[in-house]
This record gives sequence, C-alpha cells and structure tokens, in this order.
Amino acid sequence: MESKSTLRLATMLAVVFVALFGSPARADVIMDWNAKADDIAAKKQVTPFPHGRGLAMLHVAMFEAVNAIERRYAPYKLNVTADRNTSKEAAAASAGYHVLVALYPDETADLDSTFFGILAGVVEGEPKSKGVDLGKKVAEEIIALRANDGADATDTYRPHTNPGVYVPTVVPINSTVGAVTPWSMTSGSQFRPVPPPALDSEIWTRDLNEIRDLGARNSTRRSAEQTTIGRFWFLTGARTYNPIIRQVAIAKDMDVVDSARLFALVSIAGADATIAVFDAKYAYNLWRPVTAIRNADQTNNRATPRDASWLPLGDTPMHPEYPCAHCITSAAVSAVLQGVAGNEIGEISLTSPTAPGVTRRWTRLQDYSDEVSLARIYAGFHYRFSTEIGKEMGQKIGEQVVATKLKMETPPTGAR
Repeated sequence: MESKSTLRLATMLAVVFVALFGSPARADVIMDWNAKADDIAAKKQVTPFPHGRGLAMLHVAMFEAVNAIERRYAPYKLNVTADRNTSKEAAAASAGYHVLVALYPDETADLDSTFFGILAGVVEGEPKSKGVDLGKKVAEEIIALRANDGADATDTYRPHTNPGVYVPTVVPINSTVGAVTPWSMTSGSQFRPVPPPALDSEIWTRDLNEIRDLGARNSTRRSAEQTTIGRFWFLTGARTYNPIIRQVAIAKDMDVVDSARLFALVSIAGADATIAVFDAKYAYNLWRPVTAIRNADQTNNRATPRDASWLPLGDTPMHPEYPCAHCITSAAVSAVLQGVAGNEIGEISLTSPTAPGVTRRWTRLQDYSDEVSLARIYAGFHYRFSTEIGKEMGQKIGEQVVATKLKMETPPTGAR
C-alpha cells in the first residue's frame, strides 16, 4: 500500500497542476457541440448541405483552437499559436459556441446555456480566460474564411420542358452546391465521374430492371429486412453519421486534440463529398428511376419495358440521380474513420427516426457504408451503378482528406 506521505504528495501535485493548468481537457466538449449542432439541424429541419457546411466550420474551428495550444498536427489554414497553459476545453467550447451562434443567431439563448454549462466545469483562472479568447478568435477567422465560399448563391435551375408544357413545379435543390469552394478538393469537379451508362447498354438494362423489381413500393422481391433497411436510411446527411463518429471517438478513448481532429477530418470529407456529388448530379442531370421506368418506352430499349404506375418505396429526393449522394458521403466518412481508427472498431449502432424501434449494428465500418448503398436500391432511389460510383468517389475523397489534411507534425508528448 502507498504511504500516507506519498498520497499527500500526489494530492498536492494534482492541486498544483489544476491551479496552474486547469483540469485535464475533456474530449466531451467536441462531442457536446457536435450533438448540439445535430439537435439544432433536426429542430430547424436544416437540409444536409448547409448542416454539413456548418459542421465543417464548427469542427475545423475547434480543431484549430486546441491544436494551437498543443501543436500536434498541421493546422487547416490558420496561423494561430497559444500558450501551453491555455485551457483546451475552454478554447474548444468558445470556438464551437461562436461558430454556432453565427450560423444560428436565433438559437443564442440555447447555445448560451450549453456554453456556460461547459465552462462551469473548467477551473477559473487565466488558462480559462485565455481559452475563451482563443476560441472566439479562431471562430471569427474560420467564419471569415468561408464568408464568400458560394454557399449562398441564388438557385437558377431551369426546368426542362417545351413551351407551354407542364412540368412538376417543385424546383430541385442544391443546383449551385457543386460550385461551392471545397475544403480539401481543388474544385467540385475534381472527382467528377465518367458519364452514366447509355440507355441501351447492358449495365443500364440490368440496373433499371433490378430497381423496378427491388425498389418498387409494392415489391414482392424485396424482403422485410431489406424494406426496413431502405426506410431506415430515408434519413440523410450528417445526422446519420455523427453518432457513429462519437462512438468511434469514445471507443478509441481519444483526448480532446485527437477527437477534434477526427471530427474535423470527417466533417471536411462529408462537406466535400456533398459538393462533389452535386457537381456531378447537375452536370449529367440523369433521370430518377420513377421517371425512367414510367418513360421506358421512349428509350427504344425493348429489354426495359415501361411500367406506367411504378412508384418507389419512399419519396424520391428532389435532385438528379447520378451519382448517389448518400453513398458518397457514407463512403467518405467511412474512409476517414478507417484511415484514423481502422476498420475493426467494435460494435457501433444507430437508430433512425424514419424507422422507429429499429437499431442497426455493425462491427466493421465498411459494412456500414455498404448498407447505405444497398438501402438506396431498396428504396427505389438509385440504380446500382450510381451507388457504386458514389462509393468510389467517396472513398477517394476520404482518403485524400486523411492523406493531406491535419497531418501529424510533432509526436505526442512522451512518444519515442
């Protein structure tokens, strides 16, 4: 057993450490703001692109703040340094708060409550005040960095029709997203895929007939589990993968710097995957299965007969088909998580408001990504070739982000 003098010495050292440096920084602060951003997006029904853009701003700001204190990784773009005795937790809390207040000023009261709740757990003193100031400074710089990224461009999509002929009057969404300034890519078109297959090709014939049978609302080929999977993934965007990132960070017992980096890398990849996929979608403007199947007689392909009343399992998203957006983002996220944490991560699980009472579980990140792609076929939204191309694009984007952004500069303290 340890002597009383040894215990007293350890206690005194702990008190001195806290007095000088504050309490050890909790990685929870990164996840607190991530969850808060998801809550706001759900409450305000924020669509995936603006939510993903906001998350990238949020997490890059928190990363830059904590990394400025302990320069473990290369910064994203900011040239910020801070004293080592600055509180990382206060810095991350302040950076997250100021980004979210800028994005959602009408949520200030709620954000104030979260912010001051986090700060209440940080020891009062100079390290805390320095952290608050640092976080505010970094947030302001990230907000300024993205101020003219093109995210607020006016939608000018022109419906295709002949003069006087009615077309559905709901304007497709995100037609300008492909031109938004990326976070890691050289342009939105960097990973633009080859054109979709010709309407008389073997691939087109195979995949259109598959989705006619498997993705129909009244399909007799789709199993009960496949139907559940299709409905489960009606929910799209970062709210589907943020809970997975939080589980991986916890499973890997990440400290605040590593957690901030992981969330920043994933958010960058997710935002860029969205930019890349909408660049391609509006470049090719491919019709969705519901349109193709109801108009199959116009393709002169006798192997794809028309079904005049065909409907998909769910409501088709309002933007062009090719490639699959849900597939590219899940593949990009999976690639980053695998690059940082490995493919085998223990069990991760997820629930979805579009499939109440259902919990999906995986022990490999690749299985999660593959399920998302299959779900879009089961839902009647995407041809198989579109899901495969989406996954390939996402994989490339995720791998590029890990290889080029926030790379380790100095080994962690104690490394040999």
